[in-house]
Amino acid sequence: MEANVAKLKEWIDASDNIVFFGGAGVSTESGIPDFRSVDGLYNQQYKYPPETILSHSFFLSEPDEFYRFYRAKMLALDAQPNAAHRKLAEWEQQGKCRAVVTQNIDGLHQKAGSREVLELHGSVLRNYCMRCRKPYDVRDIAAGQGIPRCSCGGMIKPDVVLYEESLDNYTINKSVEYIANADILIIGGTSLAVYPAASLINYYRGSRLVLINKTETPADRRADLVIHDAIGEVFSQL
Repeated sequence: MEANVAKLKEWIDASDNIVFFGGAGVSTESGIPDFRSVDGLYNQQYKYPPETILSHSFFLSEPDEFYRFYRAKMLALDAQPNAAHRKLAEWEQQGKCRAVVTQNIDGLHQKAGSREVLELHGSVLRNYCMRCRKPYDVRDIAAGQGIPRCSCGGMIKPDVVLYEESLDNYTINKSVEYIANADILIIGGTSLAVYPAASLINYYRGSRLVLINKTETPADRRADLVIHDAIGEVFSQL
């Protein structure tokens, strides 16, 4: 393990073109629950399965139930960036990290100071009226009850990609561009089980593919360096 971390540090020190691709494991170390871990939301009991509640059709048909779950389980506004978020922001300031591509919707990378963050699944911090597109702050949603309504009467929707919805084309294309041109691609805190997001790593053509995750992933065999540990623990040593 120490040898692998030392090798990673050597690679990072010599590079100015790092791209990071991260998943839920980056946020769990900040106290935000994961969906697929043993303690994740998918293993808790609700009236409906979380993947049903977080679907586009359910949002439209049962918005009151959606928002009860959403406020209770999807908003963690007091969460703070951890060692991984802070290190990536530091690398960007040093001109080493070109972009963070994230599956997370919590805004913690920006909170840590990263600027070039590509949010594949959107962000809970942004909300908008479905009728007039007026923006609303997440604190307005968190503090309210029932279905949040705009001043025009329209229903407010979080700017997150729900099940049954497509990813944003600009975000995908920009992510592919960064990944394809990266010197080092670091994949961290993701089991690479969520598609189409996970397929973006296939665009990497370099020879320094790094995978940091607590458990094995489908990409372990093709990685040039694999570290099975918590992402924050590894990044705190770099």
